[in-house]
This record gives sequence, structure tokens and C-alpha cells, in this order.
Amino acid sequence: MKKSDLALGIFLLSAIIFMIIPMPAALLDILLALNISIALIILLNALFSQEALNMSSFPSILLFTTLFRISLNISSTKLILTTGAPGNVVTTFGNFVGGGDLIVGIIVYIVLIIIQFIVINKGSERVAEVTARFTLDAMPGKQMAIDADLNTGAITDVQARERREKIQEESSFFGAMDGATKYVKGDATAGLVITFINFIGGIAIGMFRQGLGFNEALDRYTILTIGDGLVSQIPSLMISLATGILVTKVSKEADMGDILVKQLFSIPKVLYMVGAAMIFLGITTPLNVVVFSAYGLLFIISGRVIANRIEIAGIEEEVNTDESSADEIRRPENVTSLLQVDPIELEFGYGIIPLADTNQGGDLLDRVVMIRRQVALELGCVVPMIRLRDNIQLKPNQYVIKIKGTPVSEGEILFDHYMAMNPGYVEEEITGIPTFEPSFHLPAIWITESQRERAESLGYTVVDPPSIIATHLTEVIRNNLGELLTRQDVQNLINNVQESNSTLISELIPKLLGIGEVQKVLQNLLKEGISIRDLITILETLADFASTTRDTDVLTEYVRQSLKRAISNKYFPDSETTSVVTLDPKIEQEIMGSVKQTEQGTYLTLDPEKTQDIIHSVGEEVSKLENLGKNPIIITSPIVRMYFKKLTSDYYKDLIVISYNEIESDVELQSVGMVTA
Repeated sequence: MKKSDLALGIFLLSAIIFMIIPMPAALLDILLALNISIALIILLNALFSQEALNMSSFPSILLFTTLFRISLNISSTKLILTTGAPGNVVTTFGNFVGGGDLIVGIIVYIVLIIIQFIVINKGSERVAEVTARFTLDAMPGKQMAIDADLNTGAITDVQARERREKIQEESSFFGAMDGATKYVKGDATAGLVITFINFIGGIAIGMFRQGLGFNEALDRYTILTIGDGLVSQIPSLMISLATGILVTKVSKEADMGDILVKQLFSIPKVLYMVGAAMIFLGITTPLNVVVFSAYGLLFIISGRVIANRIEIAGIEEEVNTDESSADEIRRPENVTSLLQVDPIELEFGYGIIPLADTNQGGDLLDRVVMIRRQVALELGCVVPMIRLRDNIQLKPNQYVIKIKGTPVSEGEILFDHYMAMNPGYVEEEITGIPTFEPSFHLPAIWITESQRERAESLGYTVVDPPSIIATHLTEVIRNNLGELLTRQDVQNLINNVQESNSTLISELIPKLLGIGEVQKVLQNLLKEGISIRDLITILETLADFASTTRDTDVLTEYVRQSLKRAISNKYFPDSETTSVVTLDPKIEQEIMGSVKQTEQGTYLTLDPEKTQDIIHSVGEEVSKLENLGKNPIIITSPIVRMYFKKLTSDYYKDLIVISYNEIESDVELQSVGMVTA
């Protein structure tokens, strides 16, 4: 048997034996001193433990010490009533603590009882009850947080197990504490009842057994009874105080002493105000001026010392921050942060900063937010975050748009000017600084604020500088959105669809197609300005045809045909007849005859001279449409469309190539030319 187990067993057995067997007064003194020592040990351990679980056995300790103290109460009661000599400790407490006076002793005892019952026991019981309830209510949330951290890899299985065990220990501890506080309350009640019995029984035995007079018996036995009550209630009071301290602990970072000192004496101005108030009271009232002024000076000096410490700590923290920043810059691995490339950047010279500064009334940031919203609604794709930064290497009014760190377009504006563009029907031209609109490279002029009203009245389209930049940025994003679409973006889009269409996703991915192949199809659509917002239709089409081919170009054509309503609405929005250009069937046959299939995909082996003839013919026909003010649209057969688009994409980026299967049956078309060679 372990020594600790043996000691605990003897402790409990002795408490039971003392209730039965009479105890000598000398042994009672030894045990009462032991009881006081144990109460002090428990109180100080509760005070300096960093968290409540450091004393997880406290409910059991409460039960054992309560039993031991009651057994000593019974033994002292026997000695008081039988011999009138309960030993040195009880007599000393009755005479010394009670002042040797019956009335003083009774008052001191009653005060102790009131403090323990009304203040400490009642508060500890309520706090323990509330803490137990909140701990149990919070258990499911804590368990879910642990599971979430474990699933994300933030913690290991061992750490998760430790945290779960700690939660279980907390719930068990505070639940037990809720019941254990009843021991403390019962102990105090029992002590009060035993003291009353000792008082009545002592007087009765003194008068009827020992022949003492009433006053003599009252004086003798009351002092002993109060001594017995005090020697019992003081350790009980310490245990009650330890219970209150333990159930009200909130910090796990430091012991109670550190917390109290830091929280009470950490604000200099509080100490200044208290010191001034104490000096004021000492001088203006009959209170002892020396005592109150001394306290006031002490608080003021303490406040000054703490203020100096705070200032020194602030300087040290600033120095440490600077050193940490310097160390971070000097660290070799800091270079890795420079390798990150922003998907979209808008760099501008210092002259454009007021447009991006909200404090100066600039709304460029708000316009960027609207651009992302507009593109998301129009093309069904989330635009990556757009980083805005100033660049002193640029001209003051110049801006550059970068895609993945590479400049793709730039422009220059005149601050406090407006750009006026002639739509072709202005009544009278106005003077201005000639320029080109950056988005579509149309001729325009810069005009001043005073010319704006007149220009609008004459029919000019007038645009302010923020709108110019926003429009330019929007067009660049539209033209490069396919390149900006990543696999993670595709996965996020699929996750949104999966919530309501799990069957479709489970059938398509990854059984038929991978995320990368779906990405290629979506990129093909975005490159030609086709919205992918109807993602369910796109994925269903891929699920229908992916079993026959995994060629992403061919799958893109199938998807385009399934989106013919959206395509028709985009390019043929009204009921009027639309002018288009068709492709000569002979050219279509030649293109199809030059298609070569390889493992890496398909490519054209068309004769270079024939290619130049086709491109020349396309240029002539597109010019006809542009002269009519129409969009350059060429209609081809479905099987040729993607190859013809690839053939012309390097020469005419804005050329719209549509197959017959992508046009609704109610759309009326008029051919104004044919591409031949």
C-alpha cells in the first residue's frame, strides 16, 4: 500500500473513531492545531493555483476536512461537558480571541457566523451553481471547436484527446463543486448547532452536577463553548474562503497575487486621484491629517513610479518592435513574400492618388468593388481581389493595369478634366486636347469643367477620369478572365452547385472529368465572353458528352450549343434582323481537311497562302459590318466554328464567331457578305 493511501485511510478512520472514543485534552490540542494547519494549506493553495483544475480533488478535500472537523467538535464537546477542561487550544481561543469577556466572545462568534453564512457561503454557492451550468452548456460548442481544429490540421490527435479530457475534467469538477459547497454550508450550520448545545448543556451540568451557581456556570462554560466554536469556525471560514477563491478563478496565465496587483495598481492616474482625495480629506475634515496625508503621498509616489515603469516599458517595446522589423527584413526567407504575384493590379502615379483616397473624396475603391460585382453578374465568375497601389516611377497621371504581375494595358488621364467622345452625330465640334479613349482606342478630346455642359448639349459623350479608369479596368478583366480562373475558383463554384445538385457533381467529378478539364472548358467560354453563370447547364452538358470524348475544345462546343439561348440573347438581343457574315462552304471543307489529331489536341495544317487569303477576306467583310455600325459576327457550321475561331483569333481578337447550332430558331439574320479565298 502507498504511504499516501495509508495516510488518507488513517485520517478518515481517526475522524470516525474520535466520534466514538473519548479523547485526551493533549491529543485534542494536537489535532486542533493540525486542523488549522490543513485549513491554511488549502486556502493558500486555492489562492496561488493558476487554474481551478490544479485542485481538481477539492470537492473530496471538502468532504474529508468537514468530517474531520466535526469529529473534533464532538470530542471537544465531550471534554467540555464531562471535565470542563477541553485543553489549551479551546481555552486560549475562548480567553484570548474572545478577550476573556463573555459578551465580547459572543459578539465575535456571531460576527464570524454572519460573515461565513451570509457573505462567503452564499456567494460561493451561487457562483459554483452558475459556473457548473455554463460549463455544461458550453461543452457541445467546445467539442465542435476541437473537431474543427482537428479537421483543419490545426491540432494533432494527441492534442485533441488532451483537450477533450480537459473539458470532461472541467465539467466534472464544476459539477462536483456545485454540490460540494453544500458541505461547507452544512458544516457551518452544524458548528452553530453544536455551540448552542454546548452552551445549554454546559450550564445545566455546571448547576446540577457540579453545584455551581448560575453566574459561575454561565461564565465558565460559555467561555469554553465560545472557544470551541471559534477554534472550529475559523478553519471552517478558511475552507469557505478557499472554496470562493477556487470557483471565482478566471485567469490561467498568472497566480492571483500577480493579477490583483496588476489590475489594482497599474493605472497611474487612478493612484493620483486617490492620493489627492486622501490628502483633501485629511486637511479639510477632522480626520487624522498625518495618517491620511501619509497615505495620499504614498499613493501619489506609487503612481509616479508606475508611470515611469510604463514609459520605460513602452520605449523598450518600441525598440523591440523596430529590432524585430529589422530582423524580419534581414531574414533570408523574407524573400519568399516577394515571389507572390497579385492576379490583378492597378498601379498609378501620384497625381491619381486623390481619386483612390476616400479622405479626399475619391471613389475609385468603390468603383473597383462595383466592377467585381458587375463582372460576377455578367459572366458568372468571381473576380480575384484587385490590388491598388501608387508607383512613383510612373508619370503623375499615368496608370498601368497588370495581370499576374505583367503590364497588359495602360492609360493616362488629365486630372480635373473630362474626356469627350464624338459618337458621330455631334452638331458642332469643340476645342480640346486630342487623345484616345484607353479602353477601345477611340478618338477623344480632353475638356475642362467649364466646357462640360456645352459638350453634352452638342451630343458629346462626356466621361470623368474615375469612370475612364473603371471602364478600362473592366474591359481588361473581361478580356483576361479566362486566364484568371484557377482550379480553386472552379472548385469553389462546384461546391456552390453541389449543395443543391449533389447527384450531378458525383456523376461528373471525378468519374468523368477532373477539375482541370472542367477549368479548361470554362476558360474557353470566358475567353469568348460567354457567361458561365448557368453552371448547372454547363455541368449537365459535360456529364452528357464526357463519356464519349474528353477533348475540352469539343466539349466546349457542346456546351456552347446548350447555351444557345444565352448566346442569342447576347448577340441578337432585339427582334430586328441582324446583319452577319457567313463562311464559304469550300473554305469550311478546306479547314476541316487540314485538321490533324494528336495526343496533345488538334491543330490546323492549312497552307500559309490560303490562310492569308482567308484572313484578308475576313478583314474586308468585317469592315463592311463596321461601316454599317454592326458587330463583326461571322456564322459558321458547328464543326468548323472552333477551328475558324483559332485561325482568326491572332488577327481579330474582337471577332465574334458563332455556329448555326448556337442561334435560336426565331432569330432573323441577314448575310451581307461571305468569307472566301
